[in-house]
Amino acid sequence: MREAQRSTASGWVMLPLLLAALPMTIYGILRALQIQQVGGALFWMLALIVTLVCLCGFFVVNPNQGIVLQLFGSYRGTARDEGLRWANPFYSKRRLSLRVRNFESARLKVNDSDGNPIEIAAVVVWKVVDTAEACFVVDDYENYLTVQAEAAVRNLATRYPYDAHEEHQLSLRGSTAAVAGDLKQEIHDRLAKAGIEILEARISHLAYAPEIAAAMLQRQQAGAIIAARTRIVEGAVGMVEMALERLARQKIVELDAERKAAMVSNLLVVLCGERAAQPVVNTGTLYQ
Repeated sequence: MREAQRSTASGWVMLPLLLAALPMTIYGILRALQIQQVGGALFWMLALIVTLVCLCGFFVVNPNQGIVLQLFGSYRGTARDEGLRWANPFYSKRRLSLRVRNFESARLKVNDSDGNPIEIAAVVVWKVVDTAEACFVVDDYENYLTVQAEAAVRNLATRYPYDAHEEHQLSLRGSTAAVAGDLKQEIHDRLAKAGIEILEARISHLAYAPEIAAAMLQRQQAGAIIAARTRIVEGAVGMVEMALERLARQKIVELDAERKAAMVSNLLVVLCGERAAQPVVNTGTLYQ
């Protein structure tokens, strides 16, 4: 079922017509009774009833709102024209907001692709784009959104690890843009049949479960220390290599293999040590 826009009459045109018809029908009834015309009185009474029924056909359409019109259970269309409108008074009218809305899922406890228990939640920005599908395809489109969005978040968490263990591996914590795009697409596919468009979906909360949070924090700290040490060693080796090359190229001093090894050892201690090195003044020769 797809939405069909229904054109309705302007309420500002119908209102003066019905207000003018109301005293006219009352006058006609009184006049017919005065001259004792039973048929004329019945005609004007019927006209009065029709006028009063037509007064029930007015409704207001707010900006970014759709009014779903039904006639005895049959879908007749959706009115989206703003302002005071008039339609068949026997239409039943259901209002649906077309504005952009937010939904934040509860904090869900799931296992990531590595089997680690994590807590995850997401924020979904959405709006209704097809009022017919939202009303008639699903029972309660807001509850349907809630259930399907949480199911999509659970499914997403099981496909990615919390942290990447390889250089080009996607992870929930390190690949936020890619994960958000994947989450948006999955929720959109689930809600397409409900007439809902997903504008944005992003993870709003991500953490290890309390029972493993302390252990994982130590693991992250160890990984950070190893990465920092690796960078320090790479820089120190480069500086030692540059020092040896410049000494040899400028012929400042000639070192044999043993003295080069000693120099490399001393420079690495100075550059890689956590504390400042204590200088030692050599008062002898280079070999004493």
